[in-house]
Amino acid sequence: MESAVKERSAQGGTKRRGATAEEMSARQKEVSVSEFFVKNRHLLGFDNARKALLTTVKEAVDNSLDACEEAGIMPDIAVIIEDLEPKRPATAKQSRYRVTIVDNGPGIVRKQVENIFGRLLYGSKFHRLKMSRGQQGIGISAAGMNGLITTGRPMLIYTKPNAKQPAHHIELAMNTKTNRAEVTLDKETKDFPPERLRGLSAGTKQLSQEGVFLSPEVFATGTSVSIELEGKYQKGRGSVDEFLELTAIANPHARIVFVPPSRVAQDEVDDLLPGTSAAAAEESKTKADAPAQTTETGGVTVYPRGVAELPPETKEIQPHPKGIELGILLQMLKDYEASEKGSLYDFLQTRFCRVSASTASKFCSAIGATSRTKAGDVEPQQVEKLFKVFEDEKLAPPPTDCLAPIGVRQLLAGLLKGVKAEFYAASTREAAVYRGRPFQIEAAIAFGGDLPGDQAARVIRFANRVPLLFQQSACSSFKAVEETPWKNYAMQQPRGSLPVGPLVVMIHMASVWVPFTSESKEAIADYDEIRKEMRLALMECGRKLGTYLRKRQKMRREGERRDVFERYIGEIAKALNAITGEDARRIYDALLEQARRKTAVADQQLDEDGKVVKDDDEDDFGEGVIVVESAIAPVESAAPIAPPVFDAPNAKAASTAKADKNAKMAKDARPAKPAKAVKSEPAAKPEPAIVTKKDLSSRASTEPKPAPKKKPFSDDDPRLF
Repeated sequence: MESAVKERSAQGGTKRRGATAEEMSARQKEVSVSEFFVKNRHLLGFDNARKALLTTVKEAVDNSLDACEEAGIMPDIAVIIEDLEPKRPATAKQSRYRVTIVDNGPGIVRKQVENIFGRLLYGSKFHRLKMSRGQQGIGISAAGMNGLITTGRPMLIYTKPNAKQPAHHIELAMNTKTNRAEVTLDKETKDFPPERLRGLSAGTKQLSQEGVFLSPEVFATGTSVSIELEGKYQKGRGSVDEFLELTAIANPHARIVFVPPSRVAQDEVDDLLPGTSAAAAEESKTKADAPAQTTETGGVTVYPRGVAELPPETKEIQPHPKGIELGILLQMLKDYEASEKGSLYDFLQTRFCRVSASTASKFCSAIGATSRTKAGDVEPQQVEKLFKVFEDEKLAPPPTDCLAPIGVRQLLAGLLKGVKAEFYAASTREAAVYRGRPFQIEAAIAFGGDLPGDQAARVIRFANRVPLLFQQSACSSFKAVEETPWKNYAMQQPRGSLPVGPLVVMIHMASVWVPFTSESKEAIADYDEIRKEMRLALMECGRKLGTYLRKRQKMRREGERRDVFERYIGEIAKALNAITGEDARRIYDALLEQARRKTAVADQQLDEDGKVVKDDDEDDFGEGVIVVESAIAPVESAAPIAPPVFDAPNAKAASTAKADKNAKMAKDARPAKPAKAVKSEPAAKPEPAIVTKKDLSSRASTEPKPAPKKKPFSDDDPRLF
């Protein structure tokens, strides 16, 4: 006690002044959302120079695709990256680039330009339950903010909402203190799309003359956005090239032209998808039914349009009662009471989907309310009871008209365009729900062909038709691939890892609200409902793959069996020729035909849907399957066996052999000469039966034999027999 008193007195001697409550409260102030993200740009995907360039392109392309689809316009997008420091030293880790994205969408009205490009968390997609690529209203404005911070240059915007009126030329920069845009230039111009972009390189000039690049007829309306930033352009995994290639696969209705910078950093050797090259495109031009292929002209890459129709138009829906949370239900009741002051009966029908009049009446009765009970009069205890009724009631799944999945045929077409394989399979699951929001899972696989067989499978992830290139191990789709039992489908799979073999796995999640792990939208959150649906879709594709691989194994075994037959049929034919004198060639052909009939599985042909052309029901792989017969490795591992060479039959020798044979047969048929008479002798007496070994020895020859060894039994002993 005395020590504590001394300690307090010592502290009192050196008095430490602390802040008062009034002083602390005076220092507190609101933090702008733009100020927060300026200090935390890594949350938005701008954590390094390479990702910053990719994220800028990604956000602008997503906005262009959304705008074109919502306006009912077939997307035509140009992505141009200009290197503003081409003479930089080779040791430089990054450079300054100007990224320009031009689309032929509906354009943006002048009064909304500052809000869309100069404010974070501003947009039209956050509050509606409808599938779209953008969600939070951060992307393109954050890209402009990053460019302003790294280079100090404002965004350059051209927008033309009316084909008969000039475009607006605007330069604006974001004020990170107020989260508002500051316009530095605003004028009207007829230069849309910008003329200077057509003369950047020899490739752009040639494509412009051909009407392929930034044609004024195609870009009658649209938007152009240019952002200068510090970045790094490099090919390979996680690059702009990979993003555009995968975007073209998931959006076959879009046409994308990519103009890369004049100087490229050291390329990575690991390309994502083998088979997409200009050479392959030139080869496919000779085939009328061949799919569109990526082409390259003067360094400009063109991803052609694969289909001539837009995805189905999506509709906005209300939340589904299944998965709704109690706090959200309470807030929805308060908002409904404040806005409409209607009854609980009307609230259930208008604010939820899949709730009919009879179902709403049933819910009201379950909590002790009537159809005329006001929503504001419902007690908290009744709301909790209503929440439990939602969980226990069997309701129809949410409608799917709010979603626009890629589709089985489009998935297969995209993989055929980008991956050279022998077997393709795809499946689309029925719509499910998590937290009251519908979603749909699609999966596709490609096997064999030119894919490497000694590496782990490649996983391609999409969310609302947008490729996800980073944070793969944290994504729910990646975990679903690891949890799928690929060993059941004739694949090798180490414990807790991806399958090993020539396999590409593609997973797409379509949802009205994708639960990303961060604002950069690089990985899907690991919800149990989502991972389960992904695993089921992969298992459906795996069953088709297993059926195909078992079929191929059976064909291989039958081919090896035929190989054994063919090795010895020639010798058998020659041997039979020597014995019977029949034509060896005829014998060989007959035996070979029988061998082929017994091993007919090795000769079966598969159509474009993976079905056997012949009448064999067990060879049906199911729907959503394509087998490329030309890409399949030969069944026989060894070289084919050359047919034996038989000597030409000699007519004279054959006739002589036949005459000798006939003469011999005639000789055998003549009656034999009578034998001379022999003096008959009396018949011998029947020999006595053999009872003992002595009796047997007495009949043996009289030749001397070695004395037998002494035995425990005498030869007269019957027990020896």
